[in-house]
Amino acid sequence: MGVDALSVPIVTERPAARADRPADLGPLTRRASLNAIAGLLAYGVKIGVTLAVTPILVSGLGRSLFGVWEMLMRLGGYVTAADGRPTEALRLLVAQRQADGDHAANRRNVGAALAVWALLLPLVLCVGAVLVWVAPKLTNVPSDLTTPVRIATALLALNFMLVSLGSVPESVLRGMNLGYTRMGLQAVLYLIGGGLAAGAVLAGLGLTGLASAQVIQASATALCFLLLVRTYVKWFGADRPRWPEIKSLFGMSVWLSAGNVVAMVLLASDVVILGAVVGPALVTSYVLTGYAARTAVGLHIFAADAAIPGVGGLLGTSQLDRATRVREELLTLTWLFVTAVGATILVWNRPFLSLWVGAEHYAGVWVNLLIVLLAVQTSFIRVDAYIIDAALRPRQRVVVGAVAAAVTIALTIPLTWAFGIIGMCAGLLVGRAIQSVAYPLLARASLGRYPRPLVTPLRAMRLTVVTALLFGVAVVAGETIATPRPLVWIAGAPLTLVSSAGIALLAGPTADVRTMLSRRLRMLLRGGRPR
Repeated sequence: MGVDALSVPIVTERPAARADRPADLGPLTRRASLNAIAGLLAYGVKIGVTLAVTPILVSGLGRSLFGVWEMLMRLGGYVTAADGRPTEALRLLVAQRQADGDHAANRRNVGAALAVWALLLPLVLCVGAVLVWVAPKLTNVPSDLTTPVRIATALLALNFMLVSLGSVPESVLRGMNLGYTRMGLQAVLYLIGGGLAAGAVLAGLGLTGLASAQVIQASATALCFLLLVRTYVKWFGADRPRWPEIKSLFGMSVWLSAGNVVAMVLLASDVVILGAVVGPALVTSYVLTGYAARTAVGLHIFAADAAIPGVGGLLGTSQLDRATRVREELLTLTWLFVTAVGATILVWNRPFLSLWVGAEHYAGVWVNLLIVLLAVQTSFIRVDAYIIDAALRPRQRVVVGAVAAAVTIALTIPLTWAFGIIGMCAGLLVGRAIQSVAYPLLARASLGRYPRPLVTPLRAMRLTVVTALLFGVAVVAGETIATPRPLVWIAGAPLTLVSSAGIALLAGPTADVRTMLSRRLRMLLRGGRPR
C-alpha cells in the first residue's frame, strides 16, 4: 500500500500552518521540561512502589514463581505487538499537525486509529489464545500450576488490550505536547496498582490475583486519561474517517507494529529465553540484578520521549537544522547520563540488592557489567529510533531491527544454553550492535546532515574512553565495598552519581559541548508553564 509514503502526512489536504499557531504552543524546551517533570514524577513513584512491593512478591511467590510472573509479563506484552500500534501512529501524526489548527482532520485521525484497533482485534485475540495455550510449557511450571498460569496469561492479555485502547487519549495528549497535564495522576494510579498487587499476594491469590490487579489498574488508567484529554484538548473526539485516512494510518501502524514486535524480541525475549532454556529461578536473579539498570533506562526514555513531540513539530515545519541539532544534544546528554548512572550502578548495585531482597539474588560482577552495557546500548538506540519515527519513516528502522532480532535470537539461545546469563547478555550485545551502527545512519538520513556537528568521530572516541575508564574503576570499587548500612548506601550512591557526572563532564566533552550541555540543562530545569 505504498508504505514509503510514511514520510508524508496522513491527510494530504493539509492546511498551511497559521503564523500564530507556533507561538501558542510555547517554547519547545519549556514544554519538554514540563513533560519530563511529569514523567519523572510518575516514574519516581513507580520506582518507590516497585521497591516496596517487589520484596513482598519475591517472598510471597517464592524464587521460582516470581520468575514465572516476570516471564508471563513479557509474554503478555506480545499482545500489544499484534494490535497494529494505531495509537502510536496517532501520536506521531498529532505531533506533526499540532501547528495546523485543523481539528476536523485530527478527529478523523482519532476515528481512524479506533477503526484500525477494531480491525485488528481478531488478530490480537488469536495471539492471546496462543500465548494462553503455550505459557505453561514455556515457563516450565509443574502440572498443578498449568491452569493458574493460563488464567493469569489470559488476564494479562486482556490487560494489554485495555492498555492499548486506553492509550488513544494519552497519545493525543503526548502528540499535542501536553504530557505534563497528567502530572500527579499517573503517580496515584501507580500507587493504586502497587497496593492491589501487594494485597493480592498477601491474600494468597498468587498469579491470578496479580494479573487481576493489572486489569483493574489498566481500566482506571484508561478512564482517567479520557477525562484528562477532554479537559485539555478541546477538539478531542472521534469523527468518521475517510477510507484513505484509515488505509494510510493502517500502513503506518503495520510498520510501527512490526517495529514493536522487533523491539519485544530484542528487549523482552531475554527473560523468556532464559526461563525456557535454563529455568524460571535464574530469571529472578537476572531480573533483580538488572532492576537498577532497567530503571535508569526508563528514566532516560521519559526524558528523551518528552522532547520527541517538539522534534516532530520541527520536522512538520521543515526546520531540519534545528531538529538535527536537538538530536545531537540528546545524544550528548544521553552519554553523560549513561556514564554517570552506569558507574554508580557498578559501584552500588551489589550492596543495594543485599539490602533490598538479599545477597543471594545478585548474579555476579560480570552479569552486572554486561547488564549496564546493555542499558547503555539501549539508551543510544532508543534516541535514534525515536528520531526516525518522528520523521514518519519507520520502515527502514523496522527492517534493520528485524535483521538484528534474527541475529540476536540465533546467538542468544545457544549462548544461554552454554553459558547461562553471561552468554545471553553477550548474545544480546552482539546482536543489537547492528542497530547501534545502522540507526544513526538512518536518523541522519531522515534529518539531513548538519554542517558542523557538535561531536566529531574523534570527540566521540574520547567520550568512549572516558566512559570505559570510569566503568573500570567502578567495577573494582563495587566488588571491594562490603554491604553497608542503609544510611551509608543512601549517602554513597548520590555522591558517586554526582562525582561520576562531574568527572565525565570535565574529562570528556570539549568546552563548546560543555557550554551546550549546561545551557540545555538550565533550560530544562527552569520549567515553568508554557507561554
